[in-house]
Amino acid sequence: MDHLSASQMNLYFQCSLKYKFQYIDKLPKPFKASGLIFGSAIHSAISWFHKNQLTGRNVPVEKLFSIFNADWYGQKVESVIRYKETETETALLLLGRELLNLYYHQPKALVKGTEVPFTVPLVNPRNGENLRMNLEGFIDLLEENDSIVEFKTSVKTIDLKDVNLQLTAYSYAYEMLYGKRPRNLRVVNFLKLKKPKMISLEAKNGTIDHQRFFNLAEAALKGIRSGVFFPRHSWWCDGCEFVEPCRAWDGK
Repeated sequence: MDHLSASQMNLYFQCSLKYKFQYIDKLPKPFKASGLIFGSAIHSAISWFHKNQLTGRNVPVEKLFSIFNADWYGQKVESVIRYKETETETALLLLGRELLNLYYHQPKALVKGTEVPFTVPLVNPRNGENLRMNLEGFIDLLEENDSIVEFKTSVKTIDLKDVNLQLTAYSYAYEMLYGKRPRNLRVVNFLKLKKPKMISLEAKNGTIDHQRFFNLAEAALKGIRSGVFFPRHSWWCDGCEFVEPCRAWDGK
């Protein structure tokens, strides 16, 4: 294990056995959920759009649609897509266009960076203790006003509690990189509804606790290094790629 990420921490806390299957055993995934494919294609299109903004180029919205479609079909070639009962590929492609059109025409702040990578040490803010493990990841969007923006797709409005760990990881990384906390932490939530919507959710300062994040990172590392892995049965099991190895798991 050479680094830790917010997504690894989230997965370990959600289901440590799935973490083991994915990151340690590296089991092949028999399929990808359509929601993951959709979210990835939206991210790719938006990132491409912001890269053009950084170079001062204006791009037509139709090009944004083309990037979305290309990413979708690229993933389709590499993976089997599992759709929900009410979904079709055609409907999802149309939905993606509608959501990207909403984003394209909204007012925007100046862009400082897109898909910004970071590698920072995990250090206790209180006493300087270093876990000797780096935190790594990517920030979807940095705006010139010191704002961090994360993009999420979902079928209902995101509860900020569910993304607090991820936002706190970005806030921690930003402070390590720039010597100050971000001014704002915002989630742009693309809602996959019959009438698509896009809403902006801002995290409250009191919910961003770097000390608690360090404590959680330390606990996750301790559990992973100690080989503590077990299934957690919940609604996450629906659509899990590792249903079969989970059923076959014998506790060893």
